[in-house]
Amino acid sequence: MKLQIRHETRYDFDAPVPFGLQQLRKTPKSFRNQSIESWNTTVVGGQKQLSFEDYHRNTVELISFDANTQSVSLVSEGVVDVEDTHGILGRHEGSTPLWLFKRSTKQTKPGKGVADLVRSLPQGEPLEQMHALSEAIRDSVRYKVGSSQPDWCAEDAIDAGNGVCQDHAHVFLACARILGHPARYVSGYLMMNETELQDATHAWVEVHLDGLGWVGFDVSNGISPDNRYVRVATGLDYAQAAPVIGNRFGTAGEQLTVQLQVAQQ
Repeated sequence: MKLQIRHETRYDFDAPVPFGLQQLRKTPKSFRNQSIESWNTTVVGGQKQLSFEDYHRNTVELISFDANTQSVSLVSEGVVDVEDTHGILGRHEGSTPLWLFKRSTKQTKPGKGVADLVRSLPQGEPLEQMHALSEAIRDSVRYKVGSSQPDWCAEDAIDAGNGVCQDHAHVFLACARILGHPARYVSGYLMMNETELQDATHAWVEVHLDGLGWVGFDVSNGISPDNRYVRVATGLDYAQAAPVIGNRFGTAGEQLTVQLQVAQQ
């Protein structure tokens, strides 16, 4: 399936900003089940300084703000062709060792809530257990827009009993790693059936299982990714796969606007 994507991140400041730098991870990955037919990033109010690939094989674009700008627009858009592999990506590639994906981070550090979830899982084959884990998380942490904070960890979401896709992913990562499986966070685009317009990217997870390799799980929707999903960036948690991160100088207040459109071409 060919998907047409347009992703705009816009900052409006109430005073001139002398300088700022942003790292963009908005470019989809070229991999076995997806290929980029066209992709471009346009910057208004700033300049694209360079592009590089990080150790998760994410494409990173470094953007600098124009001096004393009061508005910056970052538009990434293009066409991606995606094949449905029922969530199975296969063997591990790249120089990053698999053992790294068993490492806990600040947002995926396990505590009592994670331990209780793991203990509640039925015994069985790893694939079946991962599907059971996805269902258990969805029951314990209800999906609710605006119910969580960006800096929440897995335990925060479990304690609150609600969260968003980012929180579901962090809880899953913490549990899967306790069970001994390499697991990674995925940030990307999802074509929704009910609307083309969205205000945020999506997040899911991938777990490496013997005999299958990397397998994807979307906890929030209770399925494995199909050809409506576009993989953009991966990491140990959200911080390593966020679409936009950065810093700026000055004390100006800002208004952030995100507009995302994903449709079948």
